[in-house]
Amino acid sequence: MKTRVFLHAVFLLIITTSLYAHEPLKPLRATTPPIIDGKLDDPLWQQAPSVGGFKTFIPDFGKDASERTVVYFAYDEENLYFAYKCYDSEPDKIKTSVTSRDNIRPDDWVCINLDSFNDQQSLYALYVNPMGIQSDSRYAAGVEDAGFDMVWYSGGQVDDEGYSVEYQIPLKSIRYSNTNPVEMSIFFERHISRRSEQVSFPALDPDKGYAFLTQMQPLHYYDVKHHTLFEVLPAVTYSNRQNSREGKLHTDENTGDFSLTTKYGVTSDLILDGTYNPDFSQIEADAGQVDINLRYALYYPEKRPFFLEGRENFTLASTFASELDPIRYIVHTRTIHDPLVGVKLAGKVGAKNTLSSIYALDELPDPINGNDYAHFGILRYKRSLKDDSFLGGIFADREYPNHFNRVAGADGQVRLTESSTVAFHGLMSQTKENEAAKIEYDRAIGMLYSYGTRDVDIITSVKDVSEQFRAEMGYITRTGITQFTGLIRPKLYPKAPAIQRIDAEVFSAQTRDSYSDLWETFNHLSFQFYVLGNSSVKLKYSYSTEIFLGERFDTGGFHALFTSQVTKQFYFGVLYRNIDAIYYDADPFQGHSNRLTAEVVYQPSDRLISELSYIYYDFYREADDKKIYDYPITRAKLTYQVNKYLFFRGIVEYNDYREDLLTDFLASFTYIPGTVVHIGYGSFYEKLKWEQGHYRPSNAFLETKRGFFFKTSYLWRL
Repeated sequence: MKTRVFLHAVFLLIITTSLYAHEPLKPLRATTPPIIDGKLDDPLWQQAPSVGGFKTFIPDFGKDASERTVVYFAYDEENLYFAYKCYDSEPDKIKTSVTSRDNIRPDDWVCINLDSFNDQQSLYALYVNPMGIQSDSRYAAGVEDAGFDMVWYSGGQVDDEGYSVEYQIPLKSIRYSNTNPVEMSIFFERHISRRSEQVSFPALDPDKGYAFLTQMQPLHYYDVKHHTLFEVLPAVTYSNRQNSREGKLHTDENTGDFSLTTKYGVTSDLILDGTYNPDFSQIEADAGQVDINLRYALYYPEKRPFFLEGRENFTLASTFASELDPIRYIVHTRTIHDPLVGVKLAGKVGAKNTLSSIYALDELPDPINGNDYAHFGILRYKRSLKDDSFLGGIFADREYPNHFNRVAGADGQVRLTESSTVAFHGLMSQTKENEAAKIEYDRAIGMLYSYGTRDVDIITSVKDVSEQFRAEMGYITRTGITQFTGLIRPKLYPKAPAIQRIDAEVFSAQTRDSYSDLWETFNHLSFQFYVLGNSSVKLKYSYSTEIFLGERFDTGGFHALFTSQVTKQFYFGVLYRNIDAIYYDADPFQGHSNRLTAEVVYQPSDRLISELSYIYYDFYREADDKKIYDYPITRAKLTYQVNKYLFFRGIVEYNDYREDLLTDFLASFTYIPGTVVHIGYGSFYEKLKWEQGHYRPSNAFLETKRGFFFKTSYLWRL
């Protein structure tokens, strides 16, 4: 009898899943909200509709999931609700942790991918691990922005059958259309860490590859209340900074400060933000990078909340098309150093129009010609077309008296077939250095063709960036080039049980340097092996040259990458490169370099995580094999997570090249994004001593900088 009941239930689930694959999902309208604790014992979940029948898309498409997953969905006037029941035949092997927000990617997790307009242009990705810890991001134009944070609630529980997760997504936290019913679309996802397996409902079509936005399941909500959003976020900070003078620390800064940020919903899909004195400081120092022998400036990611929200809208089509693409970002808000005030307007105007804009008054770190402030203005427009196609325009401006840099242009993406797209951008910059200088005009144009299926990826691009093209509000590595690139990546699925997939990759780029009218080449062949048990090995050989100051140098070599989540507790990864290299100098010369990056993560318990990383670069001159430099950096981080809100973290970083030591301690409480308390203390040590009126080298460390900061903010949502 029990067998018949079970088979009948399975049959109904299969039939229901098949129907849902073609019809919009219709969540249950709840009369009593669930308690978000990860326990699926609320009456709501006994009545709510559900889907199952998840299929794999990593490492391969369309296979039955190794473990069963069921998702339930409901809503009320204020919130959307979801619940996952994740069965696991080996619950003791579930990888999870009580960790800080946005730090769960190595774990098992589930994800709600929600396209809140059902327009195939962008989505919210809301991840939860088995302990209920959150991570969130925004996905648009083929790029996932993990810096995004929003207010939502989750709970998780591990049990003898696997684990379960509950979601509560306030409607005030997302943007959606002012219609009835409200049409959204969704993609349910689950990651099983120990098997490197990702499964989904609906199943991804192998012929469409990873084009998520065109393969989502419609979702209809009836009689949804359209709220007027109003938020107030005051913040207070105190900092004390000391620097060494004559061998002793003296206070250079002892200040408190106040910030106020507000958010107003003009409509349910158009939001106005204003801020005064935002984003006082980062709560953690940037990890050390090798900062010598550079052709272009190092990249540091944006971490300040005001500029992170909505950042995905400023991604231009056909940028960052390959590892050699000089146009990385036209808008990189880290170039706004110390904003005094800021205003943002972002959201939908009608069903197909997306508008995003920022204005910031930036206090310059070093006044230029007596000017203390620079003005930043950015305006972005996108018009959605069929599928995930769009046309867009952008205007970005940075200026102060007698100086300006402006970039304007258009971009777009057109889906040609279910497997292929073509993207483009055309930009013009206008720059005036000072009152006496003439205005300089220059261009950047690019086109990208992309084809992706289960079996192969093909990407080709053409770029032309003229010599005087500038984007002071962005991040561009090189100008004065014309570039042609092509990549083909066949994916093989051997029947050998230990190897899940092999990606073979052939890449070629030919670049003309317009300053010298010389051509350089970059070519590589690589094989990446995805090994059963969450490990991968990548081997790459490259033959390449690079033009610098009118000379051609060799830059190719051998690369080897190995990563493995060996057990639930232990992960390590190592990348080694032996390459030809250039010494970037007014009188450059040929050399060769060894470069090693390694990381070890050990998690002895669900709450304690230790991380150790090591970077080593060296450089030898080719003419006489003389070592010009070696540059090691060692960084150790220890984090203890008391609960899902509170953690303590310590960092020690030693730069052996510069012979300096950094220590950083942080206590951080985050109830929801916006409601936080941070207390930080850090010191900087150098191998120096104060002797006879001068600093001299020493074998002992001298503390030359010390800092303490306190920051608290509270989010009021009305």
